[in-house]
Amino acid sequence: MTTSTRGAKTPAVLVLEDGRIFRGRAYGAVGETFGEAVFSTGMTGYQETLTDPSYHRQVVVMTAPHVGNTGVNDEDPESSRIWVAGYVVRDPARVPSNWRSRRTLDEELVAQGVVGISGIDTRALTRHLRERGAMRVGIFSGEALDQDAALLAKVQASPQMKGANLSAEVATQETYVVPAIGEKKFTVAAVDLGIKGMTPHRMAERGIEVHVLPATATVEDIYAVSPDGVFFSNGPGDPATADHAVSVMQGVLERKTPLFGICFGNQILGRALGFGTYKLKYGHRGINQPVQDRTTGKVEVTAHNHGFAVDAPLDKVSETPYGRAEVSHVCLNDNVVEGLQLLDQPAFSVQYHPEAAAGPHDAAYLFDRFTSLMSTTQMEAERA
Repeated sequence: MTTSTRGAKTPAVLVLEDGRIFRGRAYGAVGETFGEAVFSTGMTGYQETLTDPSYHRQVVVMTAPHVGNTGVNDEDPESSRIWVAGYVVRDPARVPSNWRSRRTLDEELVAQGVVGISGIDTRALTRHLRERGAMRVGIFSGEALDQDAALLAKVQASPQMKGANLSAEVATQETYVVPAIGEKKFTVAAVDLGIKGMTPHRMAERGIEVHVLPATATVEDIYAVSPDGVFFSNGPGDPATADHAVSVMQGVLERKTPLFGICFGNQILGRALGFGTYKLKYGHRGINQPVQDRTTGKVEVTAHNHGFAVDAPLDKVSETPYGRAEVSHVCLNDNVVEGLQLLDQPAFSVQYHPEAAAGPHDAAYLFDRFTSLMSTTQMEAERA
């Protein structure tokens, strides 16, 4: 529930499910909101963060103290709307300064009904979440303010992220096509589980015509577009609930079509191969996460947004119903699985975001790797 009144001086309260309370000022819309409290360590790219569908039902805490400095433009959104359930910042910019800016971040949050809070110690909040783990949270301002005990009861009654099946809530309802830029070389069927706009654009730059399909797409829907490759996108929610996507991916693996997945798509591949998934204590979010590509030894600085991970062995090759599989990428901070690849057919995935808007671009080569898989598969088919 929100109102459209700007709340620069309106008191606001942030209440965590364990009872910790932070008091500040309303930022964006005034009202109440609930979600899972998570933190993002990026110092830039707040517009892309806000519009990433993977943040559906999450309240994002920005660790960078100053937010909104460059305002809001019409070029950088990753989707058609803001998806975060709430927004937490320390010091919002009073006056944005950028030649592309069209309006302030505060104005955009109000226009889209996003309840936020500013003026709190986001460093203390982030440390609390690192120590205690991601948890449910509520932000309250205006008429939504009440006694602390009543607000805490509301937070504790709100839905948890574990067990949440959310992809269909953020995915496209109708198939659409992103044409290749320049000469068309390949056709890819992309299953939208919460896709970011930059992802099909990165493929289009490489001569790929991308058919973006709803999360409810079937194997028959995928092969109706005669794809040279199949892509499974990022998205929100618990991968343990994604039985439909897992079944569809298994159908693709049975046909040995070149396959690439990112983020949620990596977790879907993990499940399709028979591995489990689990919820991370506080997740990886931001644009400064170190990952090693174990196939080359190269270390990349990468963009992340995930609260779940694949439970696969790091020290051996695993036998799966679709051939041998191994962990191809690993996070250097905590050894979390950040990528998988099959050794006997053309399929791989990564847990992070190689499209990397707003950066960095160390992992852009993964789109080239996908293109190479499709090219090799085509040549082998022609020789046969």
